[in-house]
Amino acid sequence: MESPFLSVLALVAVVLLVAVTGGIGYLTLADWRDRRRRDEEKRELKKSTPKRR
Repeated sequence: MESPFLSVLALVAVVLLVAVTGGIGYLTLADWRDRRRRDEEKRELKKSTPKRR
């Protein structure tokens, strides 16, 4: 017979695993979006500034 404590503990472990995985995914996506936006701004800035000789 399985202990109710172990069932609750397993459920908490699964919930925490899903939460941490989701958080890592969110942070990765946010970093990717920010990096893409910064690169786009750099390209626009390079286009708009005249070259010096």
